[in-house]
Order: sequence, then C-alpha cells, then structure tokens
Amino acid sequence: MDIQNTQSQMRKGVLEFCILSIIQQGEVYPSDIVEKMKLANLHILEGTLYPLLTRLKNAGLLNYRWVESISGPPRKYFVMTDEGKAAFGVLLQTWKEMATAVDQLTEQKTNTAENSNQAVS
Repeated sequence: MDIQNTQSQMRKGVLEFCILSIIQQGEVYPSDIVEKMKLANLHILEGTLYPLLTRLKNAGLLNYRWVESISGPPRKYFVMTDEGKAAFGVLLQTWKEMATAVDQLTEQKTNTAENSNQAVS
C-alpha cells in the first residue's frame, strides 16, 4: 500500500468542500484561499485551485466579479451563489456524519486495543 498516495487522495477528496467552506464566509480572492488553506495545513497550489474554482463556477456554485487594481491586472473575486450555499449545506451535513462515523470507528479500535492491553497486564 502506498500510504502517501492514500493521504493525497484523502486530501483531494475534501478540497472542493474546504474551498466552498472558505468562500461561504464571504467574497474571496484566490490567493486568500491558498493562504487560508495553508494556515489549516492543507497546502494547495494556484495551478490546482484555479481549475477547481472554474469547475465550481461552471456547476453554478460560484460567481465572480472583476475588480480593478491600481498595482496590476484586475482581480477576480469569488462569491457563492444560492445554489452553492445549498450545496455547501448538504456537504457540511455529509462531512459531519462522516467525521462522526470515522471518529467512532477509529476511537472504537483504539479503545479496544487499550482494553486488550489492560486485560493482559
């Protein structure tokens, strides 16, 4: 088993949810998304982020607006649509259910192992 590949797949599986989670807080510039993800120890490159943002926009979950910049090209700011807010709500509920189930299973395994070790002592 390639553990690094499994870790990578786990991260990729939640990227869109994490991006939506950031955008649902308010209008955001892509580099702000990269920074917030980095602070959460979920590193993402802009080369990975932009195709995800485009896919979410094409799915009707995001909109963007151009804002002129005095120090360079215009900036694209993303905001969640009503459809995006509804989708995020569903994903949030799904995440909570999954996290609870995974926690329950992994804690159960840990507790079982601890109880077995105590019984042997």
